Amino acid sequence: MSTALDFLSGALLLIGIFFTLVGSVGILRLPDVLSRLHGASITDTLGAASILLGLAVAAGWSLLMGKILALLVMMVLLNPSASHALARAAIHGIRKPWLERESD
Repeated sequence: MSTALDFLSGALLLIGIFFTLVGSVGILRLPDVLSRLHGASITDTLGAASILLGLAVAAGWSLLMGKILALLVMMVLLNPSASHALARAAIHGIRKPWLERESD
């Protein structure tokens, strides 16, 4: 039974690492702040949630698991709100959305 939980924990950690890396590439490759924010917020939530679930499975039934799950709930609730607030701040600031490709 221990090996199945270790395998599940490792798989969740690898999935989290994958989504975090995809979000990092999105931040580097996307053209404007709103596109970058969209790519980063979705993959950040999925990546961090997978990593936290993997850590909770590895911790087993303990107080540490409860703390990790509480952190996961807070992150899942607050991350979309923070991304929305950043997008609104970008729109009301001097940043404009990227609409078309610049001609070379």
